[in-house]
Amino acid sequence: MSDQPDTIRPARAHDILASAREWIERDGKVAIATVVDTWGSAPVPVGGQMAIAADGQFEGSVSGGCIEGEVLTEAEEILGHGKVKTLEFGVADETAWSVGLPCGGRVKVFVERMEKDKGGLALLDKAVEARRGRTGLVVATNLADGTRQVYDRTTKNLPDDIASRFWTGKNTLQPGPNGDVFVHAIVPPARIIAIGATHITQLLAQYAKVAGYEVIVIDPRTAFATQERFPGVQVVAEWPQDAIPKLGLDPYTALAVLAHVSHIDDEALKVALRADCLYIGALGSSRNHAKRRERLKAAGFTDAEMTRIKSPIGLSINAQSPAEIALSVMAEVVSYVRGPKAMPQSQAAAE
Repeated sequence: MSDQPDTIRPARAHDILASAREWIERDGKVAIATVVDTWGSAPVPVGGQMAIAADGQFEGSVSGGCIEGEVLTEAEEILGHGKVKTLEFGVADETAWSVGLPCGGRVKVFVERMEKDKGGLALLDKAVEARRGRTGLVVATNLADGTRQVYDRTTKNLPDDIASRFWTGKNTLQPGPNGDVFVHAIVPPARIIAIGATHITQLLAQYAKVAGYEVIVIDPRTAFATQERFPGVQVVAEWPQDAIPKLGLDPYTALAVLAHVSHIDDEALKVALRADCLYIGALGSSRNHAKRRERLKAAGFTDAEMTRIKSPIGLSINAQSPAEIALSVMAEVVSYVRGPKAMPQSQAAAE
């Protein structure tokens, strides 16, 4: 793939939806381009989106810069006539060389016009709110005509396949009785809540921000939990047992316990072990973790519950420096985000 040009501004999906919502309110319409299928070398995964305003502004990316120009041209026409269109670029196309896909990739992009007075604004409102509320939305769109079915967690009689996508975030293109259907899981962005405003946490926050993850740092020690030490990161100077319930732990949130102070770390773990969060990791040696388990057992937690704690935290890469430890933690969180995920037990029981 060609390098991403300066005119392509990378953006997370929730920023794209917010921009689309702003533009449809202003102009009455907006075009949305969605990656619905990929093969080979494709830098933007299935589900990646780009929003295009009537005045030519756009947010997001469908290829990292290779085919955006072609998609923008098509979107301009679709904003005019309103007919949906599925674009395909790949090594078999003559266009591939001109748009930068001779490296072996194939991308299929669905482009549609959403209108303010025809349900478009209502859908974007719902999608933005679902992300902000960290609840998620699943949208099944027929590529032939743009008709869609929208599911949220309150939808009655959710099909098993749809229900699982709220947790897995899986996006797929699948055949339907009236043409191909793209099932898009619009789930909240991955989030890391870090306990302890330490040097390792400072570095982890930098890695996480580059990777597009939300980061929140909690530490009751006001000398540590300062905005100066964590620029651009939400910092909460409270005890974990007070702060975490207000923030919420969900299947899209990883908890990294890094204070290395038992009376701070333990309180965070007590909350996390009874929550349906994605990942729980705690800094410390095997000896320290054994002592930690004894303290948690005395507080009423079982061995089965405590198996959720990854300690020592991070992937095993022989990390030694704070930067390497932070990198190993970030890598382990990514492995949980991208790896197979099952519906949390408490939710499965509710279903």
